[in-house]
Amino acid sequence: MTTKKENIWNVPNALSAYRILALPFIIYAIISGNKSLFITLLSINLITDILDGLIARTFKLQTELGARLDSLADIGTYIMAFAGMIVLEQDFVKEYRFEFIVLIGLWLLPQLLALFRFGRFPSFHLWSSKTIGYVQGIFIFTFFLFGFWKPYFYFMVVVSCLSYLEELLLVVSLPKLRSNLKSAFFVFRNKI
Repeated sequence: MTTKKENIWNVPNALSAYRILALPFIIYAIISGNKSLFITLLSINLITDILDGLIARTFKLQTELGARLDSLADIGTYIMAFAGMIVLEQDFVKEYRFEFIVLIGLWLLPQLLALFRFGRFPSFHLWSSKTIGYVQGIFIFTFFLFGFWKPYFYFMVVVSCLSYLEELLLVVSLPKLRSNLKSAFFVFRNKI
């Protein structure tokens, strides 16, 4: 039986690679205290994150390498978003430190557990992960452009925590990591 070789040279993989290559520039924006450069570069990363998945699914260009590149770019972008908030908005982060500790802790737990159990980060691409990507992206973008809106902040925190718990459930339950899953519901329903 021959296995079909994946075409890794495609637009979605290039967009994911771009997001990884943009990370040092986002770090520069954070270190230099340039909020407008930070939000511009972070917004481009968030938009290209939406585009790479959409293009990959629409044109059936999903690859294992693409899933891993996307996850690595997601992790980098996520860390930069938190770092940007911590460095550029210190007073806000101090005021809501409990919420930030919970968010960072619940996000970090499945990442580290997967790295420990399987030797790599998860690349589930769950529906909930995609949803919180939008929700968090909107929060960060609107926070820097229009200011803080407390109800949306807490909405973002709650849905983020639920998504991280779903990912943790899968990391704990699955015998091996798999990419591009829809949700824990489908995984357990199909007993995969």
